[in-house]
Amino acid sequence: MLGERSFQLGPIGLEFFGAAGEVTGSRAVLRAHHKRILIDCGLFQGEKSSREKNWAPIPEALHGLDAILITHAHLDHCGFLPRMLTTGFSGPIYCSPGTRDLMRIILLDSAHLQEEDSEFANRTGYSNHKPAKPLYTVKDVQQILKQVRTLAIGGWQTVVPGVEVQLSRAGHIIGSSVARFRIKAEHQDRYLTFTGDLGHGRQETIAAPDPLPDTDVLVMESTYGDRVHDPEDPMLRLEKIIQKVTHDQGVLVIPAFAVGRAQEVLFLIRMLEDQGRIPQVPVILDSPMAEDATSIYLAHPEDHPPNLDFERKQRNFFPRRFEWARSVQESIELTRRKGPLVILSASGMLQGGRILHHLKTRLADPKNVVLFVGYQAEGTKGWFLKNHGKQEGTLRIHHEPVPVNAKIESIESLSAHADSNDLISWIKNSSKKPERIILNHGQPQATAALAKRITAELGIKAVPLT
Repeated sequence: MLGERSFQLGPIGLEFFGAAGEVTGSRAVLRAHHKRILIDCGLFQGEKSSREKNWAPIPEALHGLDAILITHAHLDHCGFLPRMLTTGFSGPIYCSPGTRDLMRIILLDSAHLQEEDSEFANRTGYSNHKPAKPLYTVKDVQQILKQVRTLAIGGWQTVVPGVEVQLSRAGHIIGSSVARFRIKAEHQDRYLTFTGDLGHGRQETIAAPDPLPDTDVLVMESTYGDRVHDPEDPMLRLEKIIQKVTHDQGVLVIPAFAVGRAQEVLFLIRMLEDQGRIPQVPVILDSPMAEDATSIYLAHPEDHPPNLDFERKQRNFFPRRFEWARSVQESIELTRRKGPLVILSASGMLQGGRILHHLKTRLADPKNVVLFVGYQAEGTKGWFLKNHGKQEGTLRIHHEPVPVNAKIESIESLSAHADSNDLISWIKNSSKKPERIILNHGQPQATAALAKRITAELGIKAVPLT
């Protein structure tokens, strides 16, 4: 071990530049055969101190890369890609077909929002930077996407001379992949595997992860390394919440990640309707990106559970009184509608987007409910509202305090991340145990707790990144 984020594993060098002691900014450089491959190229999100890292000088180790591999399309794993143009990177970017499709809409949306934010800052003088500039532009995204190359699940692909990669299903979102690298050696090949973000097999719209392939070293996420998801059936919890909102003639506001959570929640509501467990009320998806992502979800059956065929049964995917809120005007009108109704809108951590306008008009009414259905990174508005909103009594939105009288709920078991038990079982059920496990993408207490469990229960050396 060369340092807390650098490793020398025989002929393999490994260095981490993000997702070390935090759940954002995933970036790891693999060195082998005098070549360098970047695994994931994530944006730092969450607290201001974390977001500011996106503007820091790019480390020298990320200059002159030979290739990049993206495990999945969430911004904390792919959102920094356009910035790599400033390093002169012109090599291939490898990912699965599903990741390619989702990454396109996610990166374009990210660039569009940044351009809007910088324009607003320059117009109002709100920013300290004169002039304020976006981290990257739509033009940058369009250019970097030309370098994307897709890999089929299961097959081996040469990334650079002497290094091959094989993707398997991670079960997190559409296209999410576990990446196993085979590094050629004179006497015996070495295997190094990255989980990206791992699912758990309890989602209704995404199939379970493939088994852990044989590997010498495993780099594994640890988002929920110190926790076990609530065993309560998420459908039962959702049923009770919708029944209460309907009875009170209130509005259920669900901050939903446009990719993953929005699709899962829509389908759960339809299932509850089909089973006669909830009344049929208007369900509105207010997120242009979620609309695009839903089309991509339905178009990638390779990641759906084997007993479902959304492509053939699209009419059975959406709630019966489902609506799109496509335009800004439709979104504005939605803030004035009376309940009962359900609104799903982005962003999932309340870091911007249309969801903030819905909260401004709905949080003050005790008949309403705000339901969190995904991970809330520490320091985000979502984290604050979920953990402190009721006690503090207000939430600042657009620089104004908004009373928090609505009920705040969460369904932890709807997370798309594997929990501590899932991660232990995934390793335990593999045909060959890794020699070493490096834990990334987790808060310090989560990685430390999971490392302790892995060592005690599986007898494998586990190193938590800090």
